[in-house]
Amino acid sequence: MTDALVIGAGPAGLMAARELARTGLRVLVAEAKPSVGRKFLMAGKSGLNLTKVEPFETFLAAYGPRADTLRPMLSAFGPDAVQTWARDLGQEVFTGSTGRVFPRVMKASPLLRSFLSELHGLGVEIRTRWRWCGWDGGAIFETPEGVQRLHPSVTVLACGGASWARLGSDGAWAAHLDPATITPFRPANMGFLIAWSSHMTAQFGQPVKGVELHAGTMCSRGEFIISNQGLEGGGIYEVSAALRDGAPLMLDLLPDLTLTEITNRLARTKTSDSLKNRLRKAFRLDAVKLALVMEFGRGATDLPTRLKSLPVPLTGPRPMDQAISTAGGLRFEGLDAGLMLRARPGVFAAGEMLDWEATTGGYLLTACLATGVWAGQHAAAFAQGSAAAR
Repeated sequence: MTDALVIGAGPAGLMAARELARTGLRVLVAEAKPSVGRKFLMAGKSGLNLTKVEPFETFLAAYGPRADTLRPMLSAFGPDAVQTWARDLGQEVFTGSTGRVFPRVMKASPLLRSFLSELHGLGVEIRTRWRWCGWDGGAIFETPEGVQRLHPSVTVLACGGASWARLGSDGAWAAHLDPATITPFRPANMGFLIAWSSHMTAQFGQPVKGVELHAGTMCSRGEFIISNQGLEGGGIYEVSAALRDGAPLMLDLLPDLTLTEITNRLARTKTSDSLKNRLRKAFRLDAVKLALVMEFGRGATDLPTRLKSLPVPLTGPRPMDQAISTAGGLRFEGLDAGLMLRARPGVFAAGEMLDWEATTGGYLLTACLATGVWAGQHAAAFAQGSAAAR
């Protein structure tokens, strides 16, 4: 007998299961993949950025138009709570120079093992290779043992977004819900494609540092990488939403110098020198920045302005399945304050399947955990209220 069902064993689903089990409910977690937390473990390959330490209003602003919607959830389980959670599971954390928080071991597997051990101790059952197929007199699953039908008191959907399908986030859940309640998926935190000329080949794999990226109203000084297909990395991800929505990408190659200072330095160089030599002598530009100027700024009539605002023509974003996360998903307008689907009483939703987005830097994981806690707590309260009414 299952009191509470959680569909999806990522961070949001596992956190919801914990909250449900803490109230004494019998909880089953159904995961379509052969193992749990696959995207969480993938994030651990780059150190597992758990959250970010900064003033709360600054942190909240990373969620853009959904900041106010997420405020109560992030107030209840924000950056401090994430760190406490990790420490309580035996994983010490540290804060880097930019405020990003990581486990000291710089990987996800020890934290996931401890979390699963805690859930086991709470009596949570986890079933893998259980693919949710919708509702038909109960929640229907295709499993290795055949079709299974469950009738829980409450259900939490934590099915993920629509990127990295091989890790479990394939967006297939959208077929089982009302299309009118779902914002179409779009890639988020993704790289962009560029049709490079052959002279850029030598720069593939090289990092670009100390540059300011501008896209619409968004700005970043984050590092990014020149790849054979275009641009990748944290800096580009921070402005990716604006680029996806059509804003042009401009690079300030000398963000610490004014236009006047750049003009004066160039005036002191020999006009008989090659452009590369003039730039090296005036600004000590490294090879990758020189290459970018040669690629997109050669022949500019106003070189100082071009160095402060170098246009980078993009041919489009990388495919959605290669994006770190996705925008779109289940609209909050179709949910109540406790993240319960208005059209399906007793069914709640959490994590990346909800219609919000944020940049990398700890914001994604924190919101997944926070919405998992929120949905789990409200689902537990709903189950207890239903039991009391019987």
